[in-house]
Parts: sequence; C-alpha cells; structure tokens
Amino acid sequence: MAIDMANVIVVGVLLIIIGAAVCYIVKAKKSGVKCIGCPAGGSCSGNCGGDSDCSCGCHSDTE
Repeated sequence: MAIDMANVIVVGVLLIIIGAAVCYIVKAKKSGVKCIGCPAGGSCSGNCGGDSDCSCGCHSDTE
C-alpha cells in the first residue's frame, strides 16, 4: 500500500491549520473573550442581553 507524498503534505497542512485554530480559541478563552467571532469580543460582558450599554452586537437577540 503506497502512500503518495502529496497526500501526506495535504494531511500535514490540514493538521497545522486545525491545530492553529484550536490554539487561537484556547488562548482567546484564557484571556477572557466571551465572543471569539465578535469584533468587540474583548469588551463584551457576555451577559448583556441586548442592553443599550452592550458594545457587542452578538447578544442583541437574547433576553
């Protein structure tokens, strides 16, 4: 059973991308970011519930 070098390279690149994403998420969560995908995630309290003082738009739908 021969393994092509191209397949090994593709799998390696995918593992690097997935590993970098996991490291980014873990680092962001350790620094206290509540909404990783939100541009104002560092200043979001995570429980504003759509209040007018919430600078993050990701909680506007929750109550």
